[in-house]
Amino acid sequence: MREFDAIVIGVGGMGSAAVYHLARRGWRVLGLEQYDIPNEMGSSHGVSRMIRLAYHEDPSYVPLLYRAYELWHQLENLAGEKLLVTTGCVRGGVGASQLLEGSLETVQQHHLPYRMLSGPEVNREWPGYQLPEEAEMLYEQQGGFVLSERCIVGHVSAALELGAEVHGREAAVSWEPTAGGGVVVSTDKDTYSARRLIVTAGAWAGKVAPEVATHAVPERQVLGWFAPYRPELFRPENFPVFGMEVEEGRFYGFPSYGIPGFKLGMFNHFREQVDPDTMDREPNARDEAALRQFTERYFPEAAGPTLALKTCMFTNTPDEHFIIDTLSDHPQVSVAAGFSGHGFKFASVVGEIMADLAEHGQTDHDIGLFKLGRFTD
Repeated sequence: MREFDAIVIGVGGMGSAAVYHLARRGWRVLGLEQYDIPNEMGSSHGVSRMIRLAYHEDPSYVPLLYRAYELWHQLENLAGEKLLVTTGCVRGGVGASQLLEGSLETVQQHHLPYRMLSGPEVNREWPGYQLPEEAEMLYEQQGGFVLSERCIVGHVSAALELGAEVHGREAAVSWEPTAGGGVVVSTDKDTYSARRLIVTAGAWAGKVAPEVATHAVPERQVLGWFAPYRPELFRPENFPVFGMEVEEGRFYGFPSYGIPGFKLGMFNHFREQVDPDTMDREPNARDEAALRQFTERYFPEAAGPTLALKTCMFTNTPDEHFIIDTLSDHPQVSVAAGFSGHGFKFASVVGEIMADLAEHGQTDHDIGLFKLGRFTD
């Protein structure tokens, strides 16, 4: 049986970063991924994921975001390619908006620069938008997106250069604690031992670590790309990323980048809880109609022919905050899960945190909001 200092199950956004940060510390690390690296089976594909500082979810995320930005720029230098694209970000909506209220609380608490804009003011500044007069939006200049699949490639490539071992198409079947305080992991191909186990399995986290199964629930999500009638309005330099709450629901979107088309999704989509192994992965007419209806109303210059539709998954916790913790009965096992549709931007710093938990059982980063015990206390 081959021995490692640490085994990481799941080499997507979080797992690839964890493998890198462990390898950077000189650990003998094995990353196990049941699909390709990268792949389109989980939560990290579709070219881009939003990043922003005006964090409506909770002001306590902001210090982690500062570190995430720093680490993404470090990874850019290692990879020799651009991984973070700054476009600015507008967030708000029509009527009562948690996006707006929470974002305002965060920017004021952390003294972040921002501007408040009406719908017509947004439309004048970025004509790809056609928001109603009553819309209220907060603009932050630092927002943008990270290139999710390229970030995974960057972390894995850097980890391999540091001596890490990463296996694609090798599924972890089971793991057992050992008398010496380590673990043994059995896969569909081999068996390995390690001092520490890191579970970053995304929508499969509950299958790998049953302790999180009831608190990290997978949900089917659909992304769409539409051909703009005026492509120049939807270039990154002319179109900030957005989050909007309107009567149709809560939506988020991006300029054209990497693959053609204006990109958007509806947060929580149709709230379909799924088993990641049996989920319907083929987008359907109802999925497309929900995205098109929103686009036609608020971004009519982007509502041309459909270019692509892709399914992915959110893994939601009851309070939509992350789970980042060690398991109480098995302190040699740490889990990062339940990122509830807003986690990828943190992958760089979550990898650092998971390395801290493996090495020290704790981290200097404030992860009090993410403790697993909050659901049972």
